[in-house]
Amino acid sequence: MKDLRHRVNRLVFIPHLLMMFIILPLSLCLTPHGFADDPGLAKLFQERGVEGSMVISSLDGKIEYAYNLVRSRERFVPASTFKILNTLIALQEGAIKNESEVIRWDGQDKGLAAWNQDQTLATAFPSSCIWFYQELAKRIGNDKYLDHLKKAGYGNGRTGPEVTTFWLAGNLKISPREQIDFLKKLVNGTLPYAGSQIQLVKKLMMVEEKPQYLLRAKTGWASQVIPQQGWYVGYVETKGQVWFFATEMEIKNKGDEAFRKEITLGALKAKGII
Repeated sequence: MKDLRHRVNRLVFIPHLLMMFIILPLSLCLTPHGFADDPGLAKLFQERGVEGSMVISSLDGKIEYAYNLVRSRERFVPASTFKILNTLIALQEGAIKNESEVIRWDGQDKGLAAWNQDQTLATAFPSSCIWFYQELAKRIGNDKYLDHLKKAGYGNGRTGPEVTTFWLAGNLKISPREQIDFLKKLVNGTLPYAGSQIQLVKKLMMVEEKPQYLLRAKTGWASQVIPQQGWYVGYVETKGQVWFFATEMEIKNKGDEAFRKEITLGALKAKGII
């Protein structure tokens, strides 16, 4: 009788063991939302030998493509991708009136020819002109920044001791997934800013306009941190749909910065979005 019970227990145990071997690999590759690393996206990074992550998401979040799922939840300095929110804050606080108001260049070499001239939002946003936004930061002040970061739910909501560099090499950090969440708020109109301010920022973000789609985006390159951090974030309006993307990567070698856009556009094309 004892031997019979032992045999029955073995028969019950074996199917359970087999089920564990089936479920365990799935649990390792699936996120809580049921998404897994996309091999096509992984190949884009691996072919170029760069470390990073990417998330592409539909507006409702029901369709998602992602690479490096764990890293996509890690926070990094936003660099010039912060100019999306920074522009809204500057407009709201009256640090600048509109896209045409001029801030004069002081005549000192700023490192790039495009920066060595008088600037407006229309010129400074696409060229990521650091000195222009640093001047706006002085006009805004740290306390107001902290308030806006909290209201917008942006990243970790921190600034730091220096108001002109906190998004470049300071305490402000945001993950690729949080970038996506922020951009969805922008498109859905749920950020605490006027519709006219939102529309202006969307206009400044316009990168490519084609009959099939509109591409709005912003680059970022944190060159003062180690390893250097690169970004390309934005969204595509196409065929009655909106797709959001956030690509981040380490920039370790000369020329790596070009991969920010290259990888992202390659992924959007591979998924039939553009």
